[in-house]
Amino acid sequence: MQKRFGSVLLAGAFLASTLAPVRAQGTRPATHKATSFIDVAITYDATHADVIPSSSFWMQGGSVQLHGRFYGGLGAVADVAGMHIANINSTGVGLDIVTAAFGPRYTWSPARARNAVFAQGLVGVAHGFNGVFPFRNGVQTAASSLAAQAGGGVNVNLSPRVALRAFEVNWLRTQLPNSTNNAQNDVHFGAGIVFRFP
Repeated sequence: MQKRFGSVLLAGAFLASTLAPVRAQGTRPATHKATSFIDVAITYDATHADVIPSSSFWMQGGSVQLHGRFYGGLGAVADVAGMHIANINSTGVGLDIVTAAFGPRYTWSPARARNAVFAQGLVGVAHGFNGVFPFRNGVQTAASSLAAQAGGGVNVNLSPRVALRAFEVNWLRTQLPNSTNNAQNDVHFGAGIVFRFP
């Protein structure tokens, strides 16, 4: 019994001594470099909007983004955002807009840098409600349209699992009814926090 126990101990010591250098080689120094393939961003957003040309205002809201890399810096992102204003330019009319868009994102992470820069182009839908949308047959309080956005931003890596979305800027185009050209060109600003999942 003691012989068998000694053999097991000897085999365990040998195994530990052979695996230790392998493990040391596979262990990378702790850095704040983004190495994950999936991240979730939660941001606060401010949007400079125009329901009709020459009538602009600010909306506030937030967004949730799910981003996954699948080849180098190339990946895909799904973005759901909501914006609100209670009183557009003192008219007594409010507006809520929810957008859901999907598309490619390219992320550039310089070596030995804590920052990651990304650019993206998304397409989806916009749904406006609690507002006034003129149609040919009258006025409705809700409407939907195509939504397209293009832009980018910067993440500052705080740890391997958390990053700060320092800023994000996107041009957002929607085609909600407005009794003139039925098009809106908004500028969307955001900042928040990013959680990574390896």
